[in-house]
Amino acid sequence: MALSGPTRYVRGVTNETLRRTPLFDRHQAAGAKTADFGGWDMPIEYTGVIAEHTAVRSAVGIFDVSHMGKLAVYGDGAVAFLNSLLANDLDRIAAGQAQYSMLCNDDGGVIDDLIVYRWSDDGAYVIPNASNAAIVASVLRRAAPEGITIDDQHLTHGIIAVQGPRSQAVIESMGLPADHDYMSMARAEFRGQPIIVCRTGYTGEHGYELVAPSSVLVELWDALNARGDEFGLIRAGLGARDT
Repeated sequence: MALSGPTRYVRGVTNETLRRTPLFDRHQAAGAKTADFGGWDMPIEYTGVIAEHTAVRSAVGIFDVSHMGKLAVYGDGAVAFLNSLLANDLDRIAAGQAQYSMLCNDDGGVIDDLIVYRWSDDGAYVIPNASNAAIVASVLRRAAPEGITIDDQHLTHGIIAVQGPRSQAVIESMGLPADHDYMSMARAEFRGQPIIVCRTGYTGEHGYELVAPSSVLVELWDALNARGDEFGLIRAGLGARDT
């Protein structure tokens, strides 16, 4: 996922044309430097890329990655439908597992690379890149037969990545499932709302990505930050994620 568009490392200056995640006010209050990332005003760093990179390698960092797309695909034969469009084979994974794949156009060119979480034969969750999320949703909707629903949750849900060698301890301290394998997912609840605890990430460290409704995303972020002293947890921007 490449940095797209012009970057703006200007503290406190925003571009009203960019979208903002539900955590934007938290980022500003923490003094984050923000930039255009796939059409979203996202935190690139807080205290500095090197410090945040080091924390993720040695302890744990949390990232707002809510700019990523989020599509629930369900209905009779949903996985077979996705298999007709994606480059990889979802029949190679079981329910509860995830797979890296690509959505291609009719000429074989790549529209987007994405992660698919398989719930069952009749349901899956697709995470496309931020800048291509609308295109992916449009392609799936145009191709979907009767009975298949494409629920675009890009603006109704967010994602918080918890990454680093102490990430499992942090997730367990939240009362959330944490012992599942890499490239898999588990369902849970936070503040009475359904969330998905994904054992995935972009950093190369042990980590999780928490998909939650926007209505509880700030509370989830605050609950994670409250564990900072105990676990050496810090906020990390997308600059550290890409190192």
